[in-house]
Amino acid sequence: MSRGKGKQHTAPSISALSFFTGAGGLDLGVREAGFDPALSIEEDASARLTLATNWPDHKLAEPGDVHDLSVAQIEEQSGLKRGDVGLLFGGPPCQPFSKAALWHAGKVSRLKDPRAKTLTAMLDAVEHFLPDAVLIENVSGLAAGRGSGASYVNRRLAAINRAHGTKYRPVMCVLNAIDFGVPQARERLFIVAARSGNRFLPPSPSYFEPDLTGNGRPRWRTSWDAIGHLTVGPEEQEHLQPSGKWAGLLPSIPEGHNYLWHTDRGGGHPIFGWRRRYWSFLLKLAKNKPAWTVAASPGPATGPFHWDNRRLSVAELAALQSFPPNYRWPVAYRIAQGQIGNAVPPALAASVAVALRAQFFDGLLLDAGRFVPKESPNCPKAERVRRVPKAFKGLLLDNTPHPGEGKGPGATTWR
Repeated sequence: MSRGKGKQHTAPSISALSFFTGAGGLDLGVREAGFDPALSIEEDASARLTLATNWPDHKLAEPGDVHDLSVAQIEEQSGLKRGDVGLLFGGPPCQPFSKAALWHAGKVSRLKDPRAKTLTAMLDAVEHFLPDAVLIENVSGLAAGRGSGASYVNRRLAAINRAHGTKYRPVMCVLNAIDFGVPQARERLFIVAARSGNRFLPPSPSYFEPDLTGNGRPRWRTSWDAIGHLTVGPEEQEHLQPSGKWAGLLPSIPEGHNYLWHTDRGGGHPIFGWRRRYWSFLLKLAKNKPAWTVAASPGPATGPFHWDNRRLSVAELAALQSFPPNYRWPVAYRIAQGQIGNAVPPALAASVAVALRAQFFDGLLLDAGRFVPKESPNCPKAERVRRVPKAFKGLLLDNTPHPGEGKGPGATTWR
């Protein structure tokens, strides 16, 4: 197997190439397992600034756009050739594979989306370098339906095997970050393949629901564990105040609830119809529970919001994603939120990378827990819920329940 120079965790480092690095969440986890990226390929200028700020000595590919970067340039800039790469990894931009994409309704093939060409570029590099192992991360939608990105990965790796005598056999697994110490529920798809043909065994959950924590098993990490110690100053507090039509309604929603509180099946005022809105609408964190998925580009009423009835700070967003507290974000708030929301939680990435190293390389099982927040005792009680402002009580809204799947506004009968 390929090896790089230097040591990490007193173990030999293993050479790697990072594709679509983003803010570096996947890279943090991969590095924790002792892999040493020789080059990171990332097009976005703000993400490159974040990477350069946190890893000033690390090499970023020029140009950053993978479509303008030849394999010869990757070789020259990384110093790696075929046979030198231990791990080729990355998370191609996930928009074509997300549930929100138009093709998900059946109108457009996700692989025809121009943004899906990033997956092709990554697999082209796999064919050139023939790494010991491949790690692809994405949303679970990558594996959904006919013509999916996952089926394309299978076909390309099979073609590479036929052409080069390799034995890549991809294993796909959907893991929830909450089960690996991340204080946030977030599902991600991982595709792992080894050149040797060995099949990857996904890591087992290492953190559990409070009711399943017997025999010394650690519990899920909560929002309080992650951000209970963080504070914001008066100026930042003002900047984080919610805006928009529904901002004044947020204090009347209890911790751990969303707009459903204000339906005829909730405990508040029947303003909205049951399941008429997205789950994240007016969603508020509960101190004693993990967070819901942090969004990259939320609307003004999209949560999760802090229990203090405000938006989350950059430090809080990063902590809920399990980024280390010393990781820096040298960009504006909205850009940082986008980078954090699009990132792979480092604690989850570390669990996958540690398992990958142990199975495909040297059998060394490293500690994947550095990014997991510690348990914080004495979690305070939930904040007091305020009354619904009068301005919201007289709204003439359709508060009837949603009629059911496929029967809502804009529903289409497919033939």
